Amino acid sequence: MARAFGLVGAALLAERDRWALWLPVALATGIGIYFALPSEPSTAISCALGLAGIVVAVAAGLSPESFVRALLALVAAIMIGFGDAKLRTEMVAAPVLTHRVGPIGMDGQVIFAQVHNKGIRAVFRLISFDFDDGYAMPKSVRVSFRVGGELLVPGATAHFKAVLMPPPAPASPGDYDFGRAAWFEGLGAVGYAYGAPTLVAGPPSHGFFERIADGIEHLRWHMTERIHAVLPGSTGAIASAIITGDRGGISEDDESALRDAGLAHVLAIAGLHMALVGLGLFWAIRAGLALVPSIALTQPIKKWAAVAALCGAAFYLVISGAQAATTRAFIMLAMMLLAIMFDRPAISMRSLALAAAIILLMRPESLIEPGFQMSFAAVTGLVAVAEWEQRRARETDGIPMRFASLRRYMWGITVTSFVGSIATMPFAAFHFDRATHYAVLGNLGAMPIMGFVTMPAAAIAVILMPFGLDAAPLHVMGWGIDAMLGVGRWVSHLPGAVSIVPAWPVASLVLLSAGGLWVAFWRARWRWLGLVPAAVGIALVFLGHAPDVLIARDGRTIAFRGADGLLRFARPPADNYSAAEWLKRDGDGRAVDAAMATPANNIRCDPYGCIAQARNGAKVAAVTRLDALGEDCTNAALVISVIPTRGACIGPKRVIDRFDVARNGPYAVWVGDKIEVETVQDFRGDRPWSRAPKKRAGSE
Repeated sequence: MARAFGLVGAALLAERDRWALWLPVALATGIGIYFALPSEPSTAISCALGLAGIVVAVAAGLSPESFVRALLALVAAIMIGFGDAKLRTEMVAAPVLTHRVGPIGMDGQVIFAQVHNKGIRAVFRLISFDFDDGYAMPKSVRVSFRVGGELLVPGATAHFKAVLMPPPAPASPGDYDFGRAAWFEGLGAVGYAYGAPTLVAGPPSHGFFERIADGIEHLRWHMTERIHAVLPGSTGAIASAIITGDRGGISEDDESALRDAGLAHVLAIAGLHMALVGLGLFWAIRAGLALVPSIALTQPIKKWAAVAALCGAAFYLVISGAQAATTRAFIMLAMMLLAIMFDRPAISMRSLALAAAIILLMRPESLIEPGFQMSFAAVTGLVAVAEWEQRRARETDGIPMRFASLRRYMWGITVTSFVGSIATMPFAAFHFDRATHYAVLGNLGAMPIMGFVTMPAAAIAVILMPFGLDAAPLHVMGWGIDAMLGVGRWVSHLPGAVSIVPAWPVASLVLLSAGGLWVAFWRARWRWLGLVPAAVGIALVFLGHAPDVLIARDGRTIAFRGADGLLRFARPPADNYSAAEWLKRDGDGRAVDAAMATPANNIRCDPYGCIAQARNGAKVAAVTRLDALGEDCTNAALVISVIPTRGACIGPKRVIDRFDVARNGPYAVWVGDKIEVETVQDFRGDRPWSRAPKKRAGSE
């Protein structure tokens, strides 16, 4: 044991300069523990834990022993992460609707508006709310308009009539939780409007920061409108996504083509966009100043160019919406430019760790969002490979190569595409249930167009937009986008371009992330020990046991798993969204219509309900009429009833009626010797964004 600890200690000391990289990981651990809790921790305990973390951090700084200091720092980061997540939850707290209301009239100030499907979707800061039933008025709501939405300019105040509903819960346990995301965005309800809105006089924005935010959104809206005026259709929508971050209006076919070709990162403003803008400005300004000898020979033009590039990148961050991936890219670029300004070397992996820590402290909820996870996974892998490439380049320095610049450029695209695809694959499988296979080919075709045509034209268009001279560069940008779409369509239609994969368990993602970070952060041979937890995580994917029955939130849409392992619907689903989500998360590429059951699948239906046979031979009954309840309760092991049973159905091992579904949300059921269930409410827990309902008397 002493020898083993000695070897570990020696290995750690040899890589002491890498210890700081684990601080954001510890911070993320504390945040992850907070979000994994089944019930909301008390504010007093959470704040005390966060304050204790600060005290431990101070103690870490005062400790003379390196290992003690590192251990205390990691413990402090975990405690601070937990307290910060709780603090953020309390800071964004706002009333949330618990049931459907309307149509009702309301007044609201437009915060954000974008093209959505065949209309406009807008987020309002509510001013008045014509509903008085003991519920507090939501702070903000998101409403879709079929007509009249073009009037909704950010900052305008409108009166409209709409149906409002609570932010929807997941379609099944473990699915994406929009309600949680809406909580942190301040959304208390979503809905759709009746008729067109009417502009009315409203109060001005309150508070300095609120006015700044409204002004930025107004600028983004005007820029988006200008882009759409020059480039109509999906091409203009992609241009808006690249410049202002507004992805509304992109056709499903174009988005699917880019995604299946491994080019989805083109639509999410991140490292590629920020580097092309910031470093493009740096190169252009430095080159321009170098043409003037009196300046170039007497002034620090490299630092001047770095200042200009930093300002340009900051402006891009603001107009793009400052999402997690964009903020991460800006922080890393800023670190590099600041290093140039102060004559210091830039350390890429430390810049990445600093960016992660800043984003997690500012918006801890980012940790559980796919954008944050995929962005940092890709960049961590790329930086790790870049460090290895630098060491290899030093070893091969001086060896002449033909077409060295071109070879480096094409090799760079190939490596970044491959590494980025591998690093983000587990997260894409977990969140989107799909994996792309030709990302390298897609990026080899599209990235030169992006780097030499699309982004330079976008930068010139933004510079010339205040003078009304942006039409020509926007058209050039449109040609570049059309060329990238051509590459995306070709690659996405190649045989086997994309695979639909079953949903991954959370434990697999955690183990793969931990193993990947271990491999990326360390430099010595013991880094390969990270492959052990990664292998365990992959094994858990194949050891999972999919549910036998799925029940949607309406209680009527039900899917049964047959002996062949495929899901089938007893009746045409009333909840098509849930049905499609179930098939996607099951790794099933069939359409909902193709997954309808037949008598050959041991599922029979009549006007009274449906009878199915589970994989273990047990009988499952879905009852739609009271007349069939008595017989099915006698013969079935599991009864699913759209009518209240009120404790009258006592024969089966388990009974799920409409009140159970209304109270607990969608169900996943495993039918065996013992019937096991997991509900969306169980999975979400009793949290501010998913308050547990009151149990009825006599329920289990």
